[in-house]
Amino acid sequence: MAQPRRMVVLRAIVEDYIRSQEPIGSAALTKKHDLGVSSATIRNDMASLEEEGYLIQPHTSSGRIPTEKGYRYFVDRLSTVVPLSDAQRKGIAAFLSGSVSLQDTLQRAARLLSHITGQVAVVASPSPAKAKVLRVQIVPVSSTLLLIVVITDAGNVAQHTLALSPQPTDITLADVGSVVNGACLGLTFAQAAERVRSLKSSRRESVALLEGLAQVFEAMGDNERSSELYMAGASHLAHRRDIADMAPLFDALEEQIVLMKLMSALSEDTDAYGVGVAIGSETHTPELLHASVVTSGYGNSPASRTEPAESDAGHEDGGGSALGGAAHANTAQTGMAGEPRITDDADAEPGKMDDGDSVAMPSLDGGSGGSGGSGESSGPVAFVGSIGPTHMDYAATIAAVRAVARYLTRAISSYDDGDGN
Repeated sequence: MAQPRRMVVLRAIVEDYIRSQEPIGSAALTKKHDLGVSSATIRNDMASLEEEGYLIQPHTSSGRIPTEKGYRYFVDRLSTVVPLSDAQRKGIAAFLSGSVSLQDTLQRAARLLSHITGQVAVVASPSPAKAKVLRVQIVPVSSTLLLIVVITDAGNVAQHTLALSPQPTDITLADVGSVVNGACLGLTFAQAAERVRSLKSSRRESVALLEGLAQVFEAMGDNERSSELYMAGASHLAHRRDIADMAPLFDALEEQIVLMKLMSALSEDTDAYGVGVAIGSETHTPELLHASVVTSGYGNSPASRTEPAESDAGHEDGGGSALGGAAHANTAQTGMAGEPRITDDADAEPGKMDDGDSVAMPSLDGGSGGSGGSGESSGPVAFVGSIGPTHMDYAATIAAVRAVARYLTRAISSYDDGDGN
């Protein structure tokens, strides 16, 4: 791939195949793209690309189609970052703003992402293990039983009972509650448990209560499986021409634990502002051999709460250089000039994109926010993602996933501020 022209040829083939799902021949490629060389030269380039494993020829008389390696090369070089238009932002915000709860927000986000991409959308609820403590309430419910209520920055309310006999006095409960709130604000459950135990040496009269609180925090943090998956768009797969290749995906969608682990890991294995993309075998899931997964984390990371900078339109990120090897999932920086633009038209056909000069993309560059506690950047509390065929429109899907992740982060932030229901 040392010759720039071959890179352009590969990009053109991938773009055309994504749009048509038909093998691409040299004559059609020359007609559609101003490559500056003859059809015969393009044929030679395509033959070289096939030898190098970037293309295959399904039939001797047909054109070429991209391989998994070809898609990976293409995805790693999506580099133009373009902010969403005002209309697009307002459309997404309006759809999500009607939510009556965090769960409703996540369900709406899944439907919205599926509508935009025409693919399966998956949104995970915030993981208790990654949430940060905002408030702790200690409520006596009987003479020997306390109810511990913890409100997190992810909008969750966790509850756990604690049996203590004899029960501390109301004054002691209020005093310990005040100290624990001050000491544990912005900490994860695991960190809060450790911090509470450190208080025992200075509050010997409350050792049993503090140890009980530490165990409650640990139990809440260990409750990793309480995260739920919200899915939408599986019906889109039933109408695809490549339904035979997509059939195993339905089995994968039933294995929610497998999806949870895959997409959670993928959403964390990215650059600061990136989206994780796994193609085919990179998912290490047999049922997803003919599928690709695009995932982004949401919540917690201060950078993800930054408003898009309108001046970033057309910004080139690294000049299109590779962001990682071809043998594993990599971070895809966003957008490629000439790709379709996401539409926020509520009446648009699912997956339908408007033609445009660049991919609509929220820019998350610049500035920093805070998420409470120490103010340091931390990982996402959950993920949002899209699953589709390997010939999906990667630029549009990445744009949509990033946009929805950003708005979910904003929604969680509103719950932090007490605006959520």
